[in-house]
Amino acid sequence: MRKVLNIIRDYFCYCGISKDEYNAVKKDAYISNYNVWQFIHVLMAGAFGLLFIGSLINDTLKQNMLFYLVPFIYSVVSALLFLFVLKKDAIVSQLYIYLSIVVLFLFGAFVTSNKPNDMAVTFMVMLIITPMFMLDRPFFMSFVLVIASIVFLVWMKQVKPYEVWFGDLVDTIAFCLIGIFLHIIANSIRIKEFVLTKKINEQKDLDDLTGLQNKGALTRCINEFLSSNANKGILFMLDIDGFKSINDTFGHDVGDDVIRQVGEYLKTKFSKSRIVGRFGGDEFIIFIENEDDLALASRLAREVSADITKYIRTPDPNQRIHVSQGIAIYRGEEKNYSEIFKKADIALYNTKNEGKDDYQIY
Repeated sequence: MRKVLNIIRDYFCYCGISKDEYNAVKKDAYISNYNVWQFIHVLMAGAFGLLFIGSLINDTLKQNMLFYLVPFIYSVVSALLFLFVLKKDAIVSQLYIYLSIVVLFLFGAFVTSNKPNDMAVTFMVMLIITPMFMLDRPFFMSFVLVIASIVFLVWMKQVKPYEVWFGDLVDTIAFCLIGIFLHIIANSIRIKEFVLTKKINEQKDLDDLTGLQNKGALTRCINEFLSSNANKGILFMLDIDGFKSINDTFGHDVGDDVIRQVGEYLKTKFSKSRIVGRFGGDEFIIFIENEDDLALASRLAREVSADITKYIRTPDPNQRIHVSQGIAIYRGEEKNYSEIFKKADIALYNTKNEGKDDYQIY
């Protein structure tokens, strides 16, 4: 019984995946919702606009003129907000989407109240269709559907004959449960696609030997940072001294193990908020965001050199691993990764040319 309750909890709270997996793709889900509802608001504006125009010339639609005008204005304003104001991954955008869902439910209720002797077809359609376009924890949408259903039934009790209202009562309960069920299933399928896509992208961006970011991922991440409004950064380019001789002396397996050890050290040394990766061969890249202090750059370079010499081992206990480093300071001048990389590469070349086991700042 407890296992069943845990499964139900996972589906209602995290779309059938673990909490950590859900949190890892939550931002992607928000962006997906934003893109979908940006389009839906445009469709809503067009649909309600046509209905309003129709109410001006058609007597059958005329009685609902106000019900068409208000959602039309709301949809136009919302479409403009989604196009020019709201941010894709912001919680405010997600709350605004729920507000739009409420507006749609209200529209369905208003249309139904204007035809008290008819079954509430529009509202029932809303209960099933609307949740399919929102990717979020099913708990929230279930709450919205239940509250909307209760408000609708209380409202209709005042305006409909009992026989018609009772039919709506049965239909509302059934369609509300169906809407919740479909929402849970659709969310589970879509969120698992996000998890799978994220894993594939992560594998594509990781270096097989070290588990750090590879050259492509490094280039993309640093370019994304440089294209933002930030204007501070420190790029370290690190190279293992005499790496060819390690391969020649002990074999490539030992050489790979040295690279793996350096990668593990760098992964531990630098937090996830810093961009760390293997550029290729025995070269590594470290990019410190939002820092341009020369003293910090020098201190980190010395620490990295000392730690690698101290902790990285080969089969020969008397042999120590040394590294050379080139450092480039970013202060908003470079426009892309290659420009700042060239400066670090020049500094690294100078370090190698002047004796190795040291660092230089461009």
